[in-house]
Amino acid sequence: MDFSDTLKLRKTGISAVLALFFILLNVTVIKAQHHAGDTTLSSTLKSDAQIPGAEHAEGNHGEEKFDPTSAIMEHIADSHYWHLWGHTSLPLPIILITDKGLECFSASEFHHGEEAYQGKYYTYKLIEDKIFAVDASGNVDKAASSHVYDFSVTKNVAALWIAVIILILVFTSVSSAYKKREGKAPRGFQSFIEPVILFVRDDIAIPNIGYKYGKYMPLLLTLFFFIFINNLLGLLPIFPGGANVTGNIFMTFLLAFIVLLVVNFSGNKYYWKHILLPDVPLWLYPIMIPVEIIGVISKPFALMIRLYANISAGHIIVLSLISLIFIFKSLAIAPVSVAFVLFMDVLELLVAFLQAFIFTMLTALFIGTAVDEHHH
Repeated sequence: MDFSDTLKLRKTGISAVLALFFILLNVTVIKAQHHAGDTTLSSTLKSDAQIPGAEHAEGNHGEEKFDPTSAIMEHIADSHYWHLWGHTSLPLPIILITDKGLECFSASEFHHGEEAYQGKYYTYKLIEDKIFAVDASGNVDKAASSHVYDFSVTKNVAALWIAVIILILVFTSVSSAYKKREGKAPRGFQSFIEPVILFVRDDIAIPNIGYKYGKYMPLLLTLFFFIFINNLLGLLPIFPGGANVTGNIFMTFLLAFIVLLVVNFSGNKYYWKHILLPDVPLWLYPIMIPVEIIGVISKPFALMIRLYANISAGHIIVLSLISLIFIFKSLAIAPVSVAFVLFMDVLELLVAFLQAFIFTMLTALFIGTAVDEHHH
């Protein structure tokens, strides 16, 4: 066995260990959510003790069935709380702008949606992780809620800040290493990051953009590392992971919108001539111009949907496979479920890199078509 085979086996072993670690963490999170759901349901059953047959139903069923849909959606959806471990969650800051003024308080005031909070201007309640103004009876006040705008720091926002901090630390560290060791071989963390930077430059930027690639490298590197870091953090279900940033449609929309602006503001005269004055007979202009404009919008739209769908689907599949253990409550199902989840987690590690690569490559391709000076 040569050195390359040994290295491949070592990488495979590391991937398997990481995947098993992710599985155990996911099982722990879903189990905690299951117990939390049982507690809520038990309190609901107690409050309904006056209903005829309630005691009989509780006696027959004993323990409520596990609801995989709520557990999965709770994991991939945005939230005003960040689950840490067990039943422990980190309440995040609530920032509301109303027609009467600014309201700031902690999400702990809602007690996970069980209680309303009396603010300076309105009474607020957390319903399905959305904040509404309510009246004295606890009913949603639609008129008041229409004047309440939520700018809270949610789990995805906090995870976004963590990813930005990691990006800043990575690039400042590598940049300072280049300055200190100018002309020397990379060492340490620099030797780990440099191949990725060269990969983005030599295999993504230069082939798709050409000699003008230099001024677009900061954008391409930022997109690649930002998506890749968030994809990896999304695979880790405990702090500082557990957020589904790149599986959030609003986040992917923002990334695609940035690409749309960069591509169209970088477009040269040939690019705009192809869109507004296509090389077709005049009578085809009413058809071709709208088609070209739709094409301008559909390219970043495809970027948005591709990233959102792939990351969200991966999380849902992994969590669905883990949920089988709690649905069937059988030791015979557990090995099969864990085996499939192990395979999916290893695959998700590949997808984390692949989606960052595809998004960055297509961005470079769109920029290249906009700055191409050769008109055909």
